Amino acid sequence: MLGFALRRLLSTIPVLWIALTLCFFILRLAPGGPFDAERQLPERILANLRAHYNLDKPLLVQYWDYVSGVLMGDLGPSYITDDFTVVDLIAIGLPYTFILGGAAFALAILLGVFAGVIGALNQNNSSDYAIALVVMTGLIVPNFLLAPILQLVFGVSLGWLPVGGWGDGELSHLVLPVIILALPHVARISRLMRGSMIEVLGANYIRTARAKGIGARLMITRHAIKPALLPVVSYLGPAAGYLLTGSLVVESIFGLPGIGQYFINAALNRDYGMVLGTVIFYMVLIILLNLVVDLVYALLDPKVRAR
Repeated sequence: MLGFALRRLLSTIPVLWIALTLCFFILRLAPGGPFDAERQLPERILANLRAHYNLDKPLLVQYWDYVSGVLMGDLGPSYITDDFTVVDLIAIGLPYTFILGGAAFALAILLGVFAGVIGALNQNNSSDYAIALVVMTGLIVPNFLLAPILQLVFGVSLGWLPVGGWGDGELSHLVLPVIILALPHVARISRLMRGSMIEVLGANYIRTARAKGIGARLMITRHAIKPALLPVVSYLGPAAGYLLTGSLVVESIFGLPGIGQYFINAALNRDYGMVLGTVIFYMVLIILLNLVVDLVYALLDPKVRAR
């Protein structure tokens, strides 16, 4: 298992390096810069700022310095937020983003697996169609459109839930953003689970279990759930990454103090350091999540370890 994990981890290093290189040069070569404000700064001040942040050096030298810093765990300074490095800002926003993404991840798995199993057991009848209609709404309607609709309905019209802000971390402030984040993945997980469950229920060993008189509940929990979960497990790594990166938009809509706020502000203000640091952080996080999923998949299916 250790060799399998090391092979998976080493194969991600070129991907991470290529992505970092592309992001670095795309940001640097795009028109404008972090100090191009509405009010034109004197040339002497601009020169001092560029020298302070090493932006006066040749582009390849800047690239080498940045990559060297990343290898040492230094993501550089924020060009817009004074007295804070990129690592400092990520550390401030990370707990909020993890709480939001983790809650949405757990909700998506719970509702998605449950809806998929119910749909498979009631294949092509009214219950199956009703569940599909409800869960697919979150996939069809984008979150940046669904979020304002739910804010208007449950926050403004009915007054049941806050329309934004973190408050003191009360559950009521998380309900709407967690639902918005989770709904698309509930739909995908339920479709994967339904299709896989239907296939498993038609397998020969399930027919044999039924012929031996094993009850439906025991048959599902002991014999059908585990193999049916394999496609879902393979999706959970990308899903966790999508939830965390998707939280950038949701955090901005609901005014939550996560990494998303820093990233949006950095993108608008051309803060090279914060944009690159956030991208690198999410890439590493997604790679680690995919590695965990590969290991879980290998535990569920030993044939994977032999590849």
